[in-house]
Amino acid sequence: MFVVAHISDLHCNGTRFNRSRIEATLSYINARADGLGALLVTGDITDEGSESEYREAYDVLESPLPMIITAGNHDERRNFNRGLLQRDTDEPVNHAVVIDGVLFLVVDSSIPGRNDGYIDNDTLAWMVTEIESADPTTRVIIAFHHPPVTLQMTFMDTIRQNGEDRLASLVDRHPNIVGFVCGHAHTPAVTTFAGRPLAVAPGVASTLNLPFEGEEIVNRGQPPGIAFHMLDGDRLITHFRSVMV
Repeated sequence: MFVVAHISDLHCNGTRFNRSRIEATLSYINARADGLGALLVTGDITDEGSESEYREAYDVLESPLPMIITAGNHDERRNFNRGLLQRDTDEPVNHAVVIDGVLFLVVDSSIPGRNDGYIDNDTLAWMVTEIESADPTTRVIIAFHHPPVTLQMTFMDTIRQNGEDRLASLVDRHPNIVGFVCGHAHTPAVTTFAGRPLAVAPGVASTLNLPFEGEEIVNRGQPPGIAFHMLDGDRLITHFRSVMV
């Protein structure tokens, strides 16, 4: 069974509070690595994008699993690339990898200096090339940081991914895209986008409240969480787990 562990929004910031949540989450995943194909991390690795935060992230992000990682709005591309990928560039953090016969396209939806998201035209063209280079029957899952839809979360909906119609058009041209996964919202959520499942990973550093859960936006009392994505044929199945710290 194809299974990928998916975490998001770690926000490494030098505090013991955040570090302990990240360590507990990775320990839970690593203890079950024999049943998993990869670890996906969809952005906001750091809180401010500083070099010291990426040094911390490099130290804490340890797993026996292949790790696929991209950036979020709290990340700084050049420091991200230097600190985690050992390359000196400010290009978008994009990866294509085949896991158990499934093509994973992990793309950078961040906009330098802004909190909302957008997948640029060069990245979209790269995605098309990767999909069309694969066998037409290859199942494709696309991952990024920003949700391309509203989630009925007042604050987060103002900084979601824009220009999503261009992304949706890929589904019309490539029906082997079976689903989308992302982070950013700090809440486990499942909806649809372009007629495909869209699964949002919980936050590791914190949870964000829904409108009826209180006036505070950030809820640090909730435990960190994980999404486990499975494919049953062309059907995407997502399970969520909370981790005790």
